[in-house]
Formats: sequence, C-alpha cells, structure tokens
Amino acid sequence: MRRRRLRTGLVVAAATLIILAAAAASVGFGWRGEPTVQEPPGTALPTTIKQETLVDYITADGKVGYGAGSPVASGMNGTVTWLPPPGATVERGQALLRVNDLPVVLLYGQLPMYRQLTVGVRGNDVAQFEQNLQALGFQGFTVDQEFSTATEAAVRHWQHDLGLPETGTVEPGQVIYSADPLRVAEQLVRVGATSPADVLTITGTTKVVTVSIAEADAGWAVRGAAVTVALPSGATVAGTVSSVAQPPAAADSNGGGSKVQLTIAVEDQHALAAAEGTLTVRHAIREKKDVLTVPVAALLALTEGGYGLEIVEAGGSRTVAVQAGMFAAGRVEVSGAELHAGMTVRMPA
Repeated sequence: MRRRRLRTGLVVAAATLIILAAAAASVGFGWRGEPTVQEPPGTALPTTIKQETLVDYITADGKVGYGAGSPVASGMNGTVTWLPPPGATVERGQALLRVNDLPVVLLYGQLPMYRQLTVGVRGNDVAQFEQNLQALGFQGFTVDQEFSTATEAAVRHWQHDLGLPETGTVEPGQVIYSADPLRVAEQLVRVGATSPADVLTITGTTKVVTVSIAEADAGWAVRGAAVTVALPSGATVAGTVSSVAQPPAAADSNGGGSKVQLTIAVEDQHALAAAEGTLTVRHAIREKKDVLTVPVAALLALTEGGYGLEIVEAGGSRTVAVQAGMFAAGRVEVSGAELHAGMTVRMPA
C-alpha cells in the first residue's frame, strides 16, 4: 500500500505495539501497592511524570515559494515589444508589458477594465480608476463615479507622463488591474508575439508555503485553519491556511487518488526568506492542557487488565494502576489517585 505523506494516528499505533511488548515483561506485577522484583543495574531507565500540554498533530510536507501562477492577458491589438523578466515585481503605475512600444499599465482594483472610459461615463469602474490617478499624485478632479472633464484633463497628464497619446480617454487594453503588486513568474510568449494573448503568469509578492495532501485526509483543511511550519533550521513559525484548491492534475500519477493543494500564509516573511527545501507543516487536531504524561514505553500491561506504572521510591518500587488517555508525540496521558508530577517511573532500557 502506498504510504501517504500526511500522517495522523501513527503514534497511537506505535503505542499499541509497545504496550503489547510491555505485557510480556509485566507478568507477576499486580495492582497498586504490590512490591516488584528489583531489576539488575543497567536493565531499566528512570523517567519522570510530567505535567504538560499534550498535542496530537497531523503533518504534511510543504515547499516555500510564491504560490501557483495566474495568467495575464493583454487586450491590446498589436505586437508585444517588451516583457518584464521572471522574478520582477510590478507596482501601481508601472508597465506590465509594452505593445507596439506603448505601456500597458498596472493599477490596483478588483474590477477588470472592461470598457472605454471617457467624458460622460459613470460607474464603479470610473471611481476605481480615479482612485488610482489620485494615488499616483494627479489632482484637479473629484474621486466619484463620474468621468468628468476634470478627470479627462488629469488623464491627459497621466498619458503624457507615460508616453501615450494624450487623448484623455482610457482604452480597455491600456490598463490591467490587480489587488496588489505582482511578481512575474513566467513569460508565456516571446517579444514579437501577437496581442491579444496570454502573455505572462504572475503571483503575489509574498512568500507562501504550499502543501499537497490527499483529499481524503483534508477534512481539517479549511480557510483560516492555524498551522505551524517547521523550518529546516529547526525554528518554527505560525501560519494560516489562506486557500484550498484542487490542482488541475487532481489524480495522483501513482494512483493515490485526488489531491488538494493548500496555500499557507506566513506573516513572518523574514523567517521564510532563507528557507529552502522541504518544510514540515503541522496542524493540531487534538490538545489537552495540564495533563500528566509519561513516555508510552513506560506503560505496563497488567495481568488483571488495564495498565500500570512502576513507581520508583526509596528502597524499591511498586506498581500503580493508571488510566491511559490521549497518545501523542511518543507520550501518553495518565491519570490515577496516587499520581503527581515529578514522580520517578521505571521504564525498560
């Protein structure tokens, strides 16, 4: 059976094997208070009962990058005469490409540029364009939903600065909108290609962690879910699931089933700056605070049934019956009337 990268419940399975192995070694132990046979030196190791928060994680491998690229279409008629190189960042007011040696300009907004803007036109797209003109430092008009003669005058100044024909009218192909600055991921055409066409793929400028997991294991993966990202350096940073998407090639090439791609947003961009290779992404699926825990290997399977711990005391040791609770990270939650943090417990060497 093909092993999935996503792992949960493995600690519990390992714990079961250890408990079964411990059962053979625990014959002769009774319930609490019954003395135990002293072990020869070197055959057992002491450990301590701890009071701590026990967390059970689901884990997956992730990679640092800028996320999946999205295509950018040029709507201008003509020939592509310049494209920014991969890795370049384009901000508001800058050229995203050039067609017929004229710039196609990036502005910020949610509405696409879908019509000509000229005197007399009204709408949300007019307000969005005027907001950009104002942000770029142009004045003398009111930011509203009306393309006025004052707006026209400001557009002429904007076109003059860009080297565009000073028509006072904005054509649909002259502007491309984005919510934020863009990073060029790939050039889809060469200089000299015909436009309209998809010309670039772009991403955001913020680094993210991407994770591909089996759809069957992705029940926890919803937008806003908190995760921890373990870096190759050993440090960890907090992250949040920002998107959950089905990749185009959903079926695993080895027949492993559908995959879901998660994008993890990480606020600490400095920590990701030098991160390379595979990272470990963890999501807490269960958590218990302030519980008593011991290593799983310290549990004894009692002949009367249930589990126990061998408590080491001055002059010897005794076996105490315990209730086993949550398993995680090689430790198990234990409870019992006689247990407290700091007690010494014997466990197999």
